[in-house]
Amino acid sequence: MSADIKRAVVVGAGPSGFYTTGQLLAEGFAVDLIDVLPVPFGLVRFGVAPDHPKIKNVTRVYEKTASHENFRFFGGVKLGRDITRAELLQRYDVVVYSTGTSADNRLGVDGEDLPGSYAATEFVAWYNGHPDYADRQFDLSAERAVVIGNGNVAIDVARMLVLGPDELAPTDTADHAIAALAKSNVKEVVLLGRRGPAQAAFTNPELLELGELKRADVVVDPADLELDEASADWLESDAADATARKNVEILREYARREPTGKSHRVVLKFLRSPLEILGDEKVEGLRIGVNKIEAGADGALRAVDTGESETLDCGIVLRSIGYRGNPLDDVPFEPKRGLIRNQEGRVCDESGNALPGEYCAGWVKRGPSGVIGTNKKCATGTVAKIIEDRDAGLLGNPTADGDPSDWLRERVPAFTSWRGWGLIDEHEQSEGEAQGRPRVKLVNVDEMTRIASGAAERA
Repeated sequence: MSADIKRAVVVGAGPSGFYTTGQLLAEGFAVDLIDVLPVPFGLVRFGVAPDHPKIKNVTRVYEKTASHENFRFFGGVKLGRDITRAELLQRYDVVVYSTGTSADNRLGVDGEDLPGSYAATEFVAWYNGHPDYADRQFDLSAERAVVIGNGNVAIDVARMLVLGPDELAPTDTADHAIAALAKSNVKEVVLLGRRGPAQAAFTNPELLELGELKRADVVVDPADLELDEASADWLESDAADATARKNVEILREYARREPTGKSHRVVLKFLRSPLEILGDEKVEGLRIGVNKIEAGADGALRAVDTGESETLDCGIVLRSIGYRGNPLDDVPFEPKRGLIRNQEGRVCDESGNALPGEYCAGWVKRGPSGVIGTNKKCATGTVAKIIEDRDAGLLGNPTADGDPSDWLRERVPAFTSWRGWGLIDEHEQSEGEAQGRPRVKLVNVDEMTRIASGAAERA
């Protein structure tokens, strides 16, 4: 590799990390992509619902990126444990953080820590085989579960709770989750939305998919779809998007449906906020506040408590009310927002001054919004700033000599290379083929590392 080529390291091998990497390679950079896990793809592997295999086809784009001669992957490397921010800045012209928002927001209500109250992030990671969550236990003995949230993750969780064993069997759902869900007693899942149907954050395809469930009816109370004047006016205005209008249409169609007597139900309730999770030794119910929509002084529509409340019996509560990033080593961080402090992708100090050579992309840059493809546009924005700074001579000033790979190999001898990931991938797909599944995921880091180590033997 030419000594004139600038070196970049991207921390986090999820969608935003790969999109950023691909664009940096196209701009002439040599890129090392590192991830805390031995396997790549982040949200695509551990966040996308297992019964949505087509969405995972985006990894073909990432595999093309990985075939570039100036690309290297170092899996099993953790910033703050194995390496530090300062050490990266000493070795790379550009450091990009793309670690996502893996922590959940809390409800802040009494009873939230009772057994049976969980974060949706944990549940999703568990059924998708994330090594850090593979040994979690979820009590699925109750007949009613409540999912708090009105986004796509909330719908994914609700759907996974009512899918039949025959529907999960051909997916790459983790084996431990397939076994546990097969024994589940959950018959009804209630989705609670703080605001009204016009403000629901579902995408149309996700909402439509609920109506196609094999063993669950979708139940919507027509009274919940009687829009307040402010929401009705907003929905008819140019400020509303087509997704919101279509969502209301879909919900009205559900409200007109007669239950068909299926064994399971998904119930959508709106204008409801959790006030307290009830129970002595475990979750036994939920006290819910009734809201109304009001327009604020700025014209924004908000959910306002009416003072009324109701109680709902349940044995499981899963909160899906937004996500936040975790602080990285000593990278500037905004605790209130749960994001890296930045301006359009440039990492900044407390005074708003850009720090040379440091950038961020994806959800840890802008917050958890959009779909997987949205991260491509986000990465484009960050890379544009990197190119501006390169052309202006404002990148970092690495001082360490030699190839950073030598240093990384010394720090983490058992790291997973891209070839090592290929062996893991080959193993998982081979195990899956025998069962008529796309793959059987490995959920143990040591086992992943052992299989990946065969890459060195084949080199």
